[in-house]
Amino acid sequence: MAGAKKLTTTVSTKGQVILPSAIRQRREWGAGTRLTVEDTPEGVLLKPAPAFAETRPEDVFGVLAYKGKPKTLEEMDAGVLAEARRRHARD
Repeated sequence: MAGAKKLTTTVSTKGQVILPSAIRQRREWGAGTRLTVEDTPEGVLLKPAPAFAETRPEDVFGVLAYKGKPKTLEEMDAGVLAEARRRHARD
């Protein structure tokens, strides 16, 4: 954006700011887009908010309960292959 035309907006009495349409279109930020706001030494930085909260593997391991004998690697490979064949046959 170096050398780009500087755009101006105004803060409303409610603290709202309207982003110029050229910026919203270039960033593909439509109505309802959630943004994170970061205060930096250079100014305020807006970035799209992630769709989902950050999750670590240890947060979700074991979430789905499974009762039964553990599957072998061969059984898991066979299951993946069977599902791939089923999906391919559907196309």
